[in-house]
Amino acid sequence: MPEHTQTSRDVMDYWAIARRRFWWISITLFVCWAAVWGLSWSLPATYQSKALILVEQQKVPENYVAANVTVDLQDRLQSMTQQILSRTRLQTTIDRFHLFSSRPAIVRLTEAKDPVDQMRSDIKIDLVRASDHPGELTAFKIQYSASSPELAQQVNNELTSLFIDENLKDQQQQSESTTTFLDSQLAGARANLEEQEAKVRAFKSAHFGDLPSQMQTNIQILSGLQAQLQTTQRDLDGAQQQKLYLVSLLQQYESQDASQGGAGSMATSPDALDKELTALRLRLEDARAKYTEAYPDVVILKDRIAQAEKLKEQSEKEIAANAAKEPGGADSQPDVASTPVVMQLQSQRKAIQLEIGNYQKQVKDVTAKIAEYRSRLNLTPEVEQELADVSRGYEETKANYNSLLQKQMQSQLATSLEQRQQGEQFRILDPPNLPLRPSSPRHLLWSLGGLGLGASLAIGLVALLELTQVRVWQASNLQGLVPVRVLVALPHISTPGEDQRSGIVRLAKIGAVASMVVLMLAGNLYALYKG
Repeated sequence: MPEHTQTSRDVMDYWAIARRRFWWISITLFVCWAAVWGLSWSLPATYQSKALILVEQQKVPENYVAANVTVDLQDRLQSMTQQILSRTRLQTTIDRFHLFSSRPAIVRLTEAKDPVDQMRSDIKIDLVRASDHPGELTAFKIQYSASSPELAQQVNNELTSLFIDENLKDQQQQSESTTTFLDSQLAGARANLEEQEAKVRAFKSAHFGDLPSQMQTNIQILSGLQAQLQTTQRDLDGAQQQKLYLVSLLQQYESQDASQGGAGSMATSPDALDKELTALRLRLEDARAKYTEAYPDVVILKDRIAQAEKLKEQSEKEIAANAAKEPGGADSQPDVASTPVVMQLQSQRKAIQLEIGNYQKQVKDVTAKIAEYRSRLNLTPEVEQELADVSRGYEETKANYNSLLQKQMQSQLATSLEQRQQGEQFRILDPPNLPLRPSSPRHLLWSLGGLGLGASLAIGLVALLELTQVRVWQASNLQGLVPVRVLVALPHISTPGEDQRSGIVRLAKIGAVASMVVLMLAGNLYALYKG
């Protein structure tokens, strides 16, 4: 016999079994579906409210204000979740909304005995990450399941507010804690800085004039003192020369008076002055050829020439006055020591002597100052080393203080930013919704599951019946049961009464199948509509 005939015959066999076991199959399928479908409606409905919270980044660019809170957002969210889902917080929410007090007894038996644990299981938090940056958290969802839509929405509103308030409070506390810590550290650094400044100030006061910063000033002062010493020394030399000159003039007057007498001396003194003026002018011309008019030697020569010219003029006046008098005896001759010229020379000699004393004192003082400043310059390297040792701690303390001061200012700005709610914040993007359909039980899935369960039980029951109730229904069933081959099979010849009963049974089956299909279809549509 061909293979396709055998296959067609097997299918017909199965169809014959389905027809024979019609009531077992249909009733088992319908009863299982109806039982499961009815059970799904007997279970208490659970409604789930959802909310989406957006994580807003800091509004002020971080280039201007750096945030104090550097904890990863996911870690911070996990910490906030632990705080919000703590027993104290959840128990307060349970008492406020009277949760779990009106649930059916069958539900309370299947749920956890601890209401806090049960509420934790009803809360679900899902993180939403950016599509272009998988590691960056941009938002998170909060879901809460309750026995009624209104209760689910109210409790989810409470949880959403807790997350937003906790985030704001946590950021402000962390920022303020950072600022307080930096304030305390800055106070200690300021005290250390003041102590180091006092040490440096005391060292500089004790070594004033020997400090490295004053080295250039000391060199300039030393150069000025050396120049002053040279100038004073030249002035001293000029004064001593002037003194010698005045002494020589006085000696000339005295020698001429002793050898020739008063009138002769007065007559010859202008000639000596002329010689002296000629020599001084020659020296002045030589000095002018070498130096400027402001050079000390040139100035001294000018002064001497002016004094000599003045003495010559006075001498000529005295000679003319003496010549106008009548010649007389020794008593009529003037005394050289009492003449105005001699008196003026003596007065100038005394003045020059005082001036020389002053110059000598100035030379001594300037020399002492030069020695003092040379000593300071010699001590500068040693003082510089000591100052470096003293200043090292001061510089380190100052750098630490400046660093803390900058961090404190940044922390204060960040704290002000958080207080003005300009930092990283949580914002409700989708507020908790009012669920229109229950999230569980899913009646359509229960209905489909009931159909699957009924089909499985029906197939198993039919297979069991076929295996336990062995009957010969067709001629082909004899093959394998008897050792001989079946030659002839007589068909069933039904009577008019059997045909009538068969029609009634067929109609009953059609009606039953139609009713069950309509009921199951209606039940599934209702489950789909109600969720």
